[in-house]
Amino acid sequence: MNRGTVEDLTIYSEALQEDMQLLVYLPHNYSPLYKYTLVIASDGKDYFQLGRAPRVADELLENKEIENIIFVGIPYKSVKERSIKYEPTGEQHGAYLRFLAHELVPFLDEKYPTYQVGMGRALIGDSLAATVSLSAALTYPNIFGRVILQSPKVGEELLEKVSNFKSAHPFTVYHVIGTGETAVKLSNGGTADFLEPNRTLHKLLKEKGFSVFYEEFDGDHTWKHWQPDLKRALVQNFGV
Repeated sequence: MNRGTVEDLTIYSEALQEDMQLLVYLPHNYSPLYKYTLVIASDGKDYFQLGRAPRVADELLENKEIENIIFVGIPYKSVKERSIKYEPTGEQHGAYLRFLAHELVPFLDEKYPTYQVGMGRALIGDSLAATVSLSAALTYPNIFGRVILQSPKVGEELLEKVSNFKSAHPFTVYHVIGTGETAVKLSNGGTADFLEPNRTLHKLLKEKGFSVFYEEFDGDHTWKHWQPDLKRALVQNFGV
């Protein structure tokens, strides 16, 4: 199988006032003569290592199952930092969303031959990274046209944001949650039921008229389930 390459880049964020690392997967036949759809992952290192995103993309591209994509991972520096950027109540949440929409996207559009339209950009995340992905699309629906949610953490703030969403640019949503996600361990040591709030989120997204793919898988809140689901998520969103 032909393997793509992974570039390790750094971009300075004005919004966050810090350097942000980027892992960028380019397909093996990458050429500036082609156009590429962007898939942007928070929890970026996890998607590259635990999700095996480059290997999944290599296989799907080799079998001509998906269109040309560039998969971009944004690693987090620490659990605390992940929380303040990804949680809707986090003090850097708004700044992180601005970084995604107003700094990262223009940087990628300039560096690579992208489509430069909403449907040519997708956000993907697991757990809290899915939360921030949905939050970013709700804030900038004209910039991000697709969202892939693997077991998002759903709280009141996120549900409220969906309730208040009014835009001529509804994005598409791919959404999975495990039926075993009823007592998910949190970083503060407690546990939370992820299943019911996700069911509420799904109902709300349908009511708001979003184009949604939703499935409950038989499993818990781990990469054991998200990793194999990644292939279907990419085919569902970028299939040819």
